[in-house]
Amino acid sequence: ALAGQGNPSAVQYHFGSRAGLLDAVMAGRQQRTERVLAPLLEAAPDEVAALVGALVTAEATELRDDRGLRCLRISAQLSHESGVRARTPHPTLAGTAYWRLIERIEACLAADGLPEPLLLERLDLALTVVGAAMADRARQYLDGTEPLTGEELFLADLVGTTTALLRAPRP
Repeated sequence: ALAGQGNPSAVQYHFGSRAGLLDAVMAGRQQRTERVLAPLLEAAPDEVAALVGALVTAEATELRDDRGLRCLRISAQLSHESGVRARTPHPTLAGTAYWRLIERIEACLAADGLPEPLLLERLDLALTVVGAAMADRARQYLDGTEPLTGEELFLADLVGTTTALLRAPRP
């Protein structure tokens, strides 16, 4: 709409498909969060809570402007495409700090003796939870809805809740 394109074929022409368009949008978002995540990841100890904290802090930078808010809404719909369950990163995640973060969390959980299938499901679910929570907060900001908690408490609770999900006792 901003480019003045009313022709639905424009997406096909420029991006190949809807998926191509979404990949392009997410690649830009990934670049922005990578700039924040990479130094946080480098400084973080190999502890689940610290690693989840780095992820949430980096994702929260997208809450600062309309572009980031809209990207958070889109990316939540794509969180299941990360490649975690297959151990094959989506092309936009290969070689990124985000994927290294996933690998470090996986190593922490493996060291605790969590079986691989359960570990991969939990990792995928944790990423989905963070993405959904951030998308919901973004929706509230875009809609002008007053969130139930302030942002600092929201982010701290998201780290704690996601860490608890990952560290839950083996059933």
